[in-house]
Amino acid sequence: MSEDAGPNMRQLLHESSKKIKDAAARKVLVLEDCQALKIVKECGSTVHDVYCEALKAGIYPYRYLRNRESISIEEQLSLAESRVAVVGAGGLGGHVILLLARIGIGQLVVVDRDVFDETNLNRQALCSDKALGKPKAEEAVLVVGSINPGVEVLPYKVKLDVSNASEILAGSDVLVDALDNVPDRFVLENVAKRLGIPLVHGAVAGFEGRVMTIFPDDPGLEYLYGNKGASGDKSKRPESILGVPTFTPCIIATLQAMEVFKTILNRGKTFQNVMVHVDLETGEIKEFVFQDHKHK
Repeated sequence: MSEDAGPNMRQLLHESSKKIKDAAARKVLVLEDCQALKIVKECGSTVHDVYCEALKAGIYPYRYLRNRESISIEEQLSLAESRVAVVGAGGLGGHVILLLARIGIGQLVVVDRDVFDETNLNRQALCSDKALGKPKAEEAVLVVGSINPGVEVLPYKVKLDVSNASEILAGSDVLVDALDNVPDRFVLENVAKRLGIPLVHGAVAGFEGRVMTIFPDDPGLEYLYGNKGASGDKSKRPESILGVPTFTPCIIATLQAMEVFKTILNRGKTFQNVMVHVDLETGEIKEFVFQDHKHK
């Protein structure tokens, strides 16, 4: 589909949309999914294309109606035209993927070579009994498709490394670090800096977690792990020792998804050169500001 939809789609959008009143009794033009799917069939396009063209025409996909007063129609279109890569589709990544799909990110690149097992059922949003033994990246396609057909998911069942990272991540607007080890985080950060793409870091262990947004010129992970990072020994990782209970990845993933949102739309204050630490057991949320900090 070209950037400018053909006259047939524009005509169908206006014929298929309808005026309703929102929760505050204000009139708004909306397009329901059943009508969007008819347009897809008629024009041979995708739901993603239809959503984008509807937003350009001032028509809200009905599913986004409750976003309307917090997110302008121009911002909703920017989200729909954005691509976000989530590296890791487990505890953090699964929640991030679903949050970004619901808010309306147009394309999600999902990178994870792992498959689901029973120990994932306590916390991983994409995991279910039926998903056990199946690749996490592929399951993301199915689950997101059942939630928001206007989101295109590009799955990669591989381990991200220096040989493939640039090809997989190029073209993304934001990268999300949902990994579970420090060496791989540094690989991701190095590629992010080389490609000039902002990176949203997140980590969890026990009832604690942290978030930081790293822009290409920031020291980034060096602030948290030093120059060399930590050992790759899985048995010594904090999450291996403390476990990962259900609640922690939910809140850290929410903060990460919000950082993606703010970065794409250039609104609010991101956690740039700031590490936000959350302790759910004590109820404390603290900011650790690093030297020469600046908020984007």
